[in-house]
Amino acid sequence: MSVPSKSLLERVLVTNDDGIDAPGLVIAEHVAKSIAKEVWTIAPAEDCSGGSRQLNLHKPLRLQQYGDRRFAVTGSPADCVMIGVGEVMKLQKPDLVVSGVNAGLNIGGDCGFSGTVGAAMTANVLGVPGIALSQAWRERDNIPWKTSQDWLPSVVKDLIDHSSWPWNFVPNINVPAIQSEEVDGVCLAQQGMTTTVAPAIDCRADLRQQKYYWLYLAKDHGEPGPEEDIAILRENKISISPLSRNITDQEALKRLSQGFSNK
Repeated sequence: MSVPSKSLLERVLVTNDDGIDAPGLVIAEHVAKSIAKEVWTIAPAEDCSGGSRQLNLHKPLRLQQYGDRRFAVTGSPADCVMIGVGEVMKLQKPDLVVSGVNAGLNIGGDCGFSGTVGAAMTANVLGVPGIALSQAWRERDNIPWKTSQDWLPSVVKDLIDHSSWPWNFVPNINVPAIQSEEVDGVCLAQQGMTTTVAPAIDCRADLRQQKYYWLYLAKDHGEPGPEEDIAILRENKISISPLSRNITDQEALKRLSQGFSNK
């Protein structure tokens, strides 16, 4: 599955939204080491799942060193990219930001909430290519990390070796919740739009009988078309969706132009 890259990148910045101690971060570092001469890791000190591109502009950020070229930031994934590109690596900026590997899918409407995708998008805004990596699971205590470990290095190498490099889009890669030998290849996919999300709110009380709320997202993937990410994953294939930070609805723009005129 491993294919030699045409040339190694000089340096790669690795981050995630699951935190500095997350097992998926080790897989992302493994991927980065296969494509770069130098790997830097700057990840959140705590789990920041669901944080999208949040920036902490009203509180100080602490940078904690965890080893050679390995740091944690008391902030969001987007903060980590900002600190990495703007401070830690400001004299030698990264050629690529690898975000992940997330524990769970980032598909369809989830992409708007995802801190994993948000970090890669933040890199894109800063003029650095970014890539988002996610591993599906059926049982949280039995995530098939080896599937990502086996497949993602060659998938990312192929993308870097493609003529579109350096990308002006963000490849969003999702690995199905199966064993490595069961993967039936890699396929480009549309970001699925059939998934609906509803808030599931659990109201609880603490030991002082003060109410608090636990937020969860209930999802229904509907009936996706064959080209959508969830459909590709259901075929036991790794999905790659090239995302853009331009979220203009082109069809809506055309329809609205019939009733509005630019002045």
